[in-house]
Amino acid sequence: MTVLSGFDTETTALVGRAIDALAGRKVAIVTGAGVSTDSGIPDYRGKGAPTRTPMSVDQFFSSEDARRRYWVGSHLGWRSFSSAQPNSGHRAIAELETQGIATGVVTQNVDGLHVRAGSRRVVELHGTMRRVFCTRCGQVFDRRDVAVRVEQENPSLHLDADIPLGPDGDVLPETVEGFVIPVCTICRGMLKPDVVFFGEFIPAEKFREAEQLVATSEALIVAGSSLVVNSGIRLVERARRRKLPIVIINRGETRADSRATVKIDGGASDVLQALAVALPASH
Repeated sequence: MTVLSGFDTETTALVGRAIDALAGRKVAIVTGAGVSTDSGIPDYRGKGAPTRTPMSVDQFFSSEDARRRYWVGSHLGWRSFSSAQPNSGHRAIAELETQGIATGVVTQNVDGLHVRAGSRRVVELHGTMRRVFCTRCGQVFDRRDVAVRVEQENPSLHLDADIPLGPDGDVLPETVEGFVIPVCTICRGMLKPDVVFFGEFIPAEKFREAEQLVATSEALIVAGSSLVVNSGIRLVERARRRKLPIVIINRGETRADSRATVKIDGGASDVLQALAVALPASH
């Protein structure tokens, strides 16, 4: 077996077991916020995670004040969020796909870092912060273009403030008074980031795409997710019913630990790197 370095004895043994379980198999990968923490984006539930105050979809659509608060916080956070770079874990997943080992990645993250790392088949279950769309006419905008408009229409926005970044790239603004909410340049309709808000359902076609990726694979890796969100646990259950090897990599417990073939309590980046180096390429 490939010599593993940088891990303690217990983790080394578990990574070795994971390599044995995955070797020679096509692997689907499911990722959560823990994969992006090494890129400087906080997760929701890890140790020291910030208190989460998600905007619900009902609040967003029913209250102009709520939308104003959302756009101020989202824009201030976006400036840091958009500058985050893929880390070694993202790159390891892309390498596993290049080697013919990974069939693709299903991510609960909205940061777009898997795409930027070079992964080609990426199912973004909860959408992406890269896009904004009009809820009236359906026009889609690049978030960068909307950000430019926000700053032009709100010159007094405190862009130099050192404000802690939240898990989805938002912040808690001190004030929203006078903020001009961006609207569609085509029809003046309401704009919404192309992400699944709290209380909103994942599009059925998107989840079917994720299910298909798992269905055409022979093993499953879950990395950086506590699997509290039902979409993730449903994919794990699909794999369990087919008796596929399931490797879970996460700091702390997950809802599927009892279903895992191997559970590694550790950082996603280091373990994914080890797997990318040790697993034999498929041609």
